[in-house]
Amino acid sequence: MILALATAALVLAALLWELSRERVRAGARRLAGRAARMLWPGGEREQGEWSYDPGRERRAELRARALMRSCVNEEEWAMYRDLGFLRVAGGAGGGYAYLVYPHRPLLAYVPDTGELLSEYCVAFPDRSRPYGSARLPDADDVLAKWMALRADERALIADANVHLPGRQLDPERVARDLGRLVAWDDARDRGARARTRAPARAGRLAGSVRAA
Repeated sequence: MILALATAALVLAALLWELSRERVRAGARRLAGRAARMLWPGGEREQGEWSYDPGRERRAELRARALMRSCVNEEEWAMYRDLGFLRVAGGAGGGYAYLVYPHRPLLAYVPDTGELLSEYCVAFPDRSRPYGSARLPDADDVLAKWMALRADERALIADANVHLPGRQLDPERVARDLGRLVAWDDARDRGARARTRAPARAGRLAGSVRAA
């Protein structure tokens, strides 16, 4: 009888310990989650890593687009907004340009013929604190390349890893993008000509009304 009671007491004590330990663990998880939300609103720590927050990346891209819009001209901003990349004219002798994609190599090409020349791999990691990473928002990455090309093209290209076309960028995709770019340029040219003709037509109509 005494042995049975002692065994039951030991089992009960073990169960109580397991229950209390689970409560302690749950409380610790709650405290860790609260601390994570205080240190980094919108993210919680799971298994030693910060959880993915798509809203944070979306907000970062919106801020990056606002910065780009304040730095580039109206045509360049419209090009990135509509096509997702920029065209930057080459400065060393002319006759070539670059397609600037987010998180892809710079692609040098000949605008008159569409000939692809070289891919130049450059990287601009996000060194901001405390949330820096190896990847900038898309618009920031394009803007960094745009600024580097305009500030010192030769230095940027000299430091880049150079490859033949097709190493990272699919030539068929590039051909489609060049076709989209040509169509985009044509549409803007037609719009500009239409806007130029409209005041002249309005002036002629006003003159005919006064004459009548």
